[in-house]
Amino acid sequence: MSDKTLMLPVVGMTCANCATNVERNVRKLDGVQDASVNFASERLTLVYDDALLKTGAIVERVRKAGYDVAQQTVDLAITGMDCVNCAANVERALAKTDGVLEVNVNFATEHATVTLAAGTPRDSLVAAVEKAGYSVVQAENEDALEDAEQAARQAEIRRNVQRVLIGVLFTLPLFMLSMGRDIGLWGDWAHAAWVNVLFWALATPVQFGVGRDFYSGGYKSLRGGAANMDVLIALGSSVAYIYSVIVTLGLLGGHVYFETSAMIITLVTTGTLLESVAKGRTSEAIKKLMGLRAKTARVIRDGEPVDIPVEHVRAGDIVLVRPGEKIPVDGLVREGYSAIDESMITGESLPVDKGPGDPVIGATINKQGAFKFEATRVGTETALAQIIRLVEQAQGSKAPIQRLADRVSAVFVPMVVSVALVTFLAWIVGTGEFTPSMIRMIAVLIIACPCAMGLATPTAIMVGMGKGAESGILFKNSESLERAQKLTAVVLDKTGTITRGEPRVTDVVTAAAWDESRLLALAASAERGSEHPLGEAIVHAAQDRALALSEPQQFEAVTGQGVRAEVDGHSVLVGNMALMTEHTIHLNGLEAEAQRLQAEAKTVMWLAVDGQASGVIALADTIKDGSVETVQRLHDMGITVVMMTGDNRPTAEAIARQAHIDRVFAEVKPGDKAAYVRQLQDEGYTVGMVGDGINDAPALAQADVGIAIGTGTDVAIEAADVTLIGGDLRGVPRAIALSKSTVRSIKQNLFWAFGYNVILIPIAAGVLAPFAWAPAILRHLHPILAAFAMAASDVCVIGNSLRLRGAKLD
Repeated sequence: MSDKTLMLPVVGMTCANCATNVERNVRKLDGVQDASVNFASERLTLVYDDALLKTGAIVERVRKAGYDVAQQTVDLAITGMDCVNCAANVERALAKTDGVLEVNVNFATEHATVTLAAGTPRDSLVAAVEKAGYSVVQAENEDALEDAEQAARQAEIRRNVQRVLIGVLFTLPLFMLSMGRDIGLWGDWAHAAWVNVLFWALATPVQFGVGRDFYSGGYKSLRGGAANMDVLIALGSSVAYIYSVIVTLGLLGGHVYFETSAMIITLVTTGTLLESVAKGRTSEAIKKLMGLRAKTARVIRDGEPVDIPVEHVRAGDIVLVRPGEKIPVDGLVREGYSAIDESMITGESLPVDKGPGDPVIGATINKQGAFKFEATRVGTETALAQIIRLVEQAQGSKAPIQRLADRVSAVFVPMVVSVALVTFLAWIVGTGEFTPSMIRMIAVLIIACPCAMGLATPTAIMVGMGKGAESGILFKNSESLERAQKLTAVVLDKTGTITRGEPRVTDVVTAAAWDESRLLALAASAERGSEHPLGEAIVHAAQDRALALSEPQQFEAVTGQGVRAEVDGHSVLVGNMALMTEHTIHLNGLEAEAQRLQAEAKTVMWLAVDGQASGVIALADTIKDGSVETVQRLHDMGITVVMMTGDNRPTAEAIARQAHIDRVFAEVKPGDKAAYVRQLQDEGYTVGMVGDGINDAPALAQADVGIAIGTGTDVAIEAADVTLIGGDLRGVPRAIALSKSTVRSIKQNLFWAFGYNVILIPIAAGVLAPFAWAPAILRHLHPILAAFAMAASDVCVIGNSLRLRGAKLD
């Protein structure tokens, strides 16, 4: 078995039941392990065995269910084919590629025409051809492929605009004439028989032209074994239309309701249009990320810079970047120095200095000097491409909170039809009046809204995920987004998470008559030849203070003790107490200061000049910027903060005191970290684990929510539920705040969606009719008002989700 994951953009869905219908049909295919349709993003995500099932069969099943997959046709110019068998080989290779629906390779023209699902990367087609032993001429514009799905959505919106315009063109005069007749505005002529025929003529284009999609959608839905919103609209409008036709033909006496059927279809179509536009705004974060990509790259070819499309850059290419330009792909700097604005990827507000050997990220902006870098990750392997893919996959996943809405949506339409029939029977038995009973039945059919329930969760998830991506917070799936707001304890790894993970000079204590800067300069000059991390930290401290350093003479590293050197004619010793003891150095009363610094869990380096102790330098792994603020924000959220480290307890407790951390797990072996997370879970905590190393991966996986620092290892990021791209620990409370805001929006949406239906369906059925205190508009809810309310409910849910874009995370 070879399981593959495939995402297909599905078009033609009008409500949550459509999504359920697609899921149900696709799951019937042999080889499908899992299938999930996100109605808000209109994407089908499925896991299947490619040995049993091909992409074309999946698309065919979607079509059989009454929907379609957004497609694009790509033309590839093939080189290296010698005969028709070569063409057949290329055709088979392309046919096996995920997302490919149809392939035709013409040996005579040496071209392959490939029909594929919109969004399928062109690079995968090129890779398949090259794997088969042939080559592709790189001349096509990939932007057309990437924009195919957006073009399909825009075409759908334009079509809905046309439907609305046609609906208004016929419905507005029909409505004005009908209402004017009802209130006696037009005189006796308005009651002539031919006026009903005019109404019939105006209503028919709306019923079967504008409303054609409701009939076809309802038929396809029923054929697939389900019922969707189209069924309700088609039933409700058809009842009013057919009844009016019967009256117009003189087979029944009474009032015609052509304006009701036309208004229902026009209003609902208008709502569908507004919904499509609003849904498009929920994916703006992805569009913004895609817009960050560079279009071209300046690559060194034969010693000369050549501008080429960015999709043609290959790993190993040397790329030249000038000031103000976007970096096209990921890579390593080989020549030159610059400062890079990485805020769009990492959230880091200040430019980051780069030099030879430093990594650069595609789509970031070169602010200063020109430099050359070697491309290491291109195409779908770049950090930005991975972020986009992760966000798209996460947006397409279903949150646990959505299960209730899914269960209700599955039986919603049959239940509403049943309520409508009961309403009709109850009123006709109770009153003996056919027309009012029919009107109430129509109102029940029209006011019911399964879409609002189906949109409640996925729209909020999409906007929340997008907001997170813009803030440097990536959720692996919607379940982790929902679960993060439940955290009651957060475990922070110390080294590299709370602290910088490297020693820094924290204190310089001098003996009498010695200047601090002069002492540090001597120590740093002596350590210039050392490769020890403590020595390098002393040199960096001197450089940060812009101190002038000398070149040491007679340098000697003393294993386990320190260094000995001649600096500016002075004999200098820098090291631990053992080095001082071996050379019988007089300590000049500095012992108390050294003990104080050691009690603070700092490493003490002694400095002796010409046989006399001149000072002590304290070093420690210092706390990162933002760590204290992060802990305080977590406390404000009522979350217990725990630090876990392999360091000794005195060092761990010293860091914990500085950061105001609640609990400390010290001297923890790498293999035991997951056990300590489990211990907290056994104590009743819902635990979030934050780490960045390979040894953190088991604990990240054990935690209820694993949060990886994005500057850490790929293993940790893979094991985590949430990734903080920039490595800023302040992203932890931001992620939790985003989770809280998103879940709150989901609950508001579900409350509105369920509340809307629970309250208004009975009102449409006439439960308030006997009560004189109730407003007349509610005692006799007209189907036109029901259609307006139904259309507005979807837009309200999406609008509430869009409010997340302005959520404050700090």
